[in-house]
Amino acid sequence: MSATQRDVKARIGSVKNIQKITRAMEMVAAARLRRAEQRIAALRPYAGAIRRMTRNAAEAAGSSEISNLPILSEHDSESTIALLLVTGDRGLAGAFNSQIVRAGLRAGRDYEGDGRSTLYSAVGRRGVSTLTFRGKDPVGRYVGFTDRPAYADARSIAEDLIAAYVDGKTDRVEIFYNGYISPLTQEVRRETLLPLQQATILEGAEDDDEAEEGHRTGAHHALVEYEPDAKEILARLVPDYVEISVYRALLESTASEHGARMTAMRNASENAGELIEDLTLEMNRARQAEITQEIMEVVAGAESLT
Repeated sequence: MSATQRDVKARIGSVKNIQKITRAMEMVAAARLRRAEQRIAALRPYAGAIRRMTRNAAEAAGSSEISNLPILSEHDSESTIALLLVTGDRGLAGAFNSQIVRAGLRAGRDYEGDGRSTLYSAVGRRGVSTLTFRGKDPVGRYVGFTDRPAYADARSIAEDLIAAYVDGKTDRVEIFYNGYISPLTQEVRRETLLPLQQATILEGAEDDDEAEEGHRTGAHHALVEYEPDAKEILARLVPDYVEISVYRALLESTASEHGARMTAMRNASENAGELIEDLTLEMNRARQAEITQEIMEVVAGAESLT
C-alpha cells in the first residue's frame, strides 16, 4: 500500500470515529429532548393558572392600587434596562447560543443609542463567556444547570431581578431565550418581565383554551371575592409570576438546545458519511492507478525480453 493510500485510509478511520461520536450525541440529545418536552407540557397548566390569577387580581385591584406596590409600580423613567440572556452551558448546537447573544447585544445597542444604560445577566456558560469577551461583564451569572434546570434555579434568578427592580437599580427587565417549536425549529423570543403593566400577562387576552371552553359551554366567570384584598394577593402572586416566567423560559431553552444539538449532530453525521464516501472513492482510485502502473511495468518488462 502506497503512502497516499495509507493517508487516505487513516483519514477514513478518523472520520468514522467522529461519525460514531456525533451519532451517539444525537441519540443522547433526542432522549433528553423527549424529557424536556414532557416537562414543558407538565408546566403549562400551572403557568396558565398563575397567569389568569395574576391578571384577574390585577383587574380587581385596579391601577391605582397597583401603583402603590413597589414591585408593581412603574418607574418615572426607564433609564436603566436589565437584559437576561438565556443560553446553554455547552456548544455543538448550531446557532443556538450565538443568536441569543446577538439579539441581546442588538437590543442593548438600541437602548444605549437612546441614551439609556444596560445591565446584562446571562444563563449558561456560553452566554457568560461571550458577554465577558465582548466587554459586557454580566452582573448575574447563572451556570451549571441548563441541561436540566430546576424551579429553584428560576427562583434564584427571579429574586435577583425583582430585587434589582424594587431597589431602583433597573427600570425594566427583559428576557431573551430560544422558544421551542419543534426539534427542527427554535425561535428567538424577547419578553418583558417587569414592570408588570408592560408584561404579556396583562395584555388582557383570555387564555385560548379557557375562552374556547367558556364559549362552547356558555359558562360565565364567577364573581370572585378576595380575602385578604386583591392588592395583597397580587403582591404575593407577582413574584410567583416572575419565577414561573423565568422557569418556562429555562425549560423552553433547554428543549430548544437539545433539539438544536440533535439536528446539528445529525447533519454532522450525514456530512461525515458523505466525506467517507468521497475518501473511499479517492482511495479506490489510488489503488486502481497503482495496479494499472504495476501491470504496465510488467508488460513493459515482458516486451523488453522479446
